[in-house]
Amino acid sequence: MKYFSFFIFLSVFFQAQKLQITDAETGKPISNARIILKNQILYTNDDGFAPVEGTSANFEVTAAGFNKETVKMFKSVIRLKPTIKVLDEVKIISVDLKALFNDLRKNYHKRYYDKPSVYDITYKAKGFNNDQLFFMIIAEAKLWSKSNSYNFKDGIKQRYDEILQFQLNNVKYRKEVQSDVVFNITTEEFRHSDMGNYFFSYEIHRLLGNMDLTNSKSSGKIIAEEGDEQLIKVKVKSANGIIIDGEFKYNKADKAITYYSMNYQQTGFPPYNRTNTEGKEFQYQLGDVVTTYDFYKKNGTYLPAMKRNEGSKFFISYEDKKDERRFVNEIIYNTFAESNKKGLENKADFSKNVWENISVKEDKESTILLSKEEQEFVNKL
Repeated sequence: MKYFSFFIFLSVFFQAQKLQITDAETGKPISNARIILKNQILYTNDDGFAPVEGTSANFEVTAAGFNKETVKMFKSVIRLKPTIKVLDEVKIISVDLKALFNDLRKNYHKRYYDKPSVYDITYKAKGFNNDQLFFMIIAEAKLWSKSNSYNFKDGIKQRYDEILQFQLNNVKYRKEVQSDVVFNITTEEFRHSDMGNYFFSYEIHRLLGNMDLTNSKSSGKIIAEEGDEQLIKVKVKSANGIIIDGEFKYNKADKAITYYSMNYQQTGFPPYNRTNTEGKEFQYQLGDVVTTYDFYKKNGTYLPAMKRNEGSKFFISYEDKKDERRFVNEIIYNTFAESNKKGLENKADFSKNVWENISVKEDKESTILLSKEEQEFVNKL
């Protein structure tokens, strides 16, 4: 087995300390918990840790399934209590999902920030083959958006720079383990839907598209509520064979979704043939993808905090081998600033693999703290 790629930059910032967020009842670490500092947003890693300055105070901590907490002074462990009480079965209320999402699509620009903006982001991608981590990249970048929503006209005509621009700043960790077992499935195609996947407005379009198909069935139920926030459970059986289930948090006063997580179950689709960048043909079996969006409110409107896709049960067949793939792609919007309509001075070329673009060195204080599994992978010879 051969090991390739490997530039690893380990940065130490003396003020940053490890803060862990755990379940107050079980003591287990909480991954993907959001920490809103004065001018920065962080998320905990798979082990519940995040790098937070010891001088930080009056910051907000939230996590799916747990109550929000405001932390007055830094402490190394924060224990969150389980969230709002689930309603009794007799009190569960049905929701007209189509009406809710159509209203959201129609009024999207009123409820989510819709002006040019620029974000410092942390981008993470991990690939697993037969449950073994074989690829990981974590990078700092800038992301510019013209309206924080997807423009179908520009997307279909491949005018991607009019929608979103990306500037690669610093690849903190990059490692890939290559062997005869790992088959390259990368293709050169970049479709307008790939650009759409950056935006929650596109996800609303996709969900409605599945619900609107003839013979599709959908249901939505409020299963928990506290104040203006409702937790709504979703189940969609699409006529095209996809089953979608998940939940979202809905602020009924603002009429906005503040947290969204849906599992697209696609294993019912038959395998189909694809060709990779090396010209090799293989069979591809679709799996399940959990799509998550998280938002926070600032100055009366909602801004993106995190976007994550986690796929599993994807099968690759080539020659006499069959491998199971899963992946994680994540964007954390660490900082936000208003921008102009022109975008970034140094922007990535979306016709290339993003990592082939020139890196613009703009080191910032670290927002990255590896999990135990990630650190072990980085240390592997």
